[in-house]
Amino acid sequence: MENRTEVTWFILVGLTNDSQLQLPLFITFLLIYTVTFVGNLGLILLILLDSRLHTPMYIFLSNLSLVDFCYSSTITPKVIAGILTGDKIMSYNACASQMFFFANFANVENYLLVSMAYDRYAAVCKPLHYATTMTKRVCASLVIGCYICGLLNASIYTMDALSLSFCESNVVHHFFCDVLAIMTTSCSDRHVNELILVYLASFNVFFALILILISYMFIFTNILKMHSASGYCKAISTCASHLTAVFIFYGTIIFMYLQPSSHHSMDTDKIASVFYTMIIPMLNPLVYSLRNKDVKSAFTKIVLRSG
Repeated sequence: MENRTEVTWFILVGLTNDSQLQLPLFITFLLIYTVTFVGNLGLILLILLDSRLHTPMYIFLSNLSLVDFCYSSTITPKVIAGILTGDKIMSYNACASQMFFFANFANVENYLLVSMAYDRYAAVCKPLHYATTMTKRVCASLVIGCYICGLLNASIYTMDALSLSFCESNVVHHFFCDVLAIMTTSCSDRHVNELILVYLASFNVFFALILILISYMFIFTNILKMHSASGYCKAISTCASHLTAVFIFYGTIIFMYLQPSSHHSMDTDKIASVFYTMIIPMLNPLVYSLRNKDVKSAFTKIVLRSG
């Protein structure tokens, strides 16, 4: 039997060893995390405080903000602390936990985007039946289902990676415990494990994308039939923020995980990883709030009330 716990810690190489870049990176990541923290938790608080935002669309949005904050918090504070202190060591258990929680929240976001696409389909294509279609029970079931899917997938990803033996090198050429980066340090034959990872990730991503595309196919077909310019503009505005989030999220994930392993470059992967672990969680609340009249109205109302 192989001893897969021989390595008790991993050494994370990080983004760069250039000492001149450490301070700029520290300041940049700290600012990004601050905006992520304030943006996502602020949006959640805004939705909770304004009763006009207690609708399915904003219930999904508040959960998306929570997930963005959680999966950014799984990675970014450790990266910032590592740059500040120079500590690049992470224990085996801490690495496994980081891998699990990141995979969990990323998968929850994947399926939340699908649920939001269905919500937009119901709002645009069946406006008269929207209240009976997107009931609180349906909304709660979709949200709970997203979290269950996230937990199941994260368990498979983590067990798949940690079933390998780590007995030669414990140096991880990444700034966090990414599944692919951890697998490359293994001394086992990882061909089957990589296939499991790619097939499962492919299924989750493309299954979600197909459902989103089907929803938007019906949405755009319905929009083209509209004779009212105001109705047309309202429908486009309703979907614009969600579409932007979809393009950003899936574009990065496909680039990162669904290319052949022979085409992977660690430096390129690190840059892409910064984008989807730090930038996307910061962008989502900005994308949804800056283009949303209800959110801006609720924010103005709360500011005036507190003033």
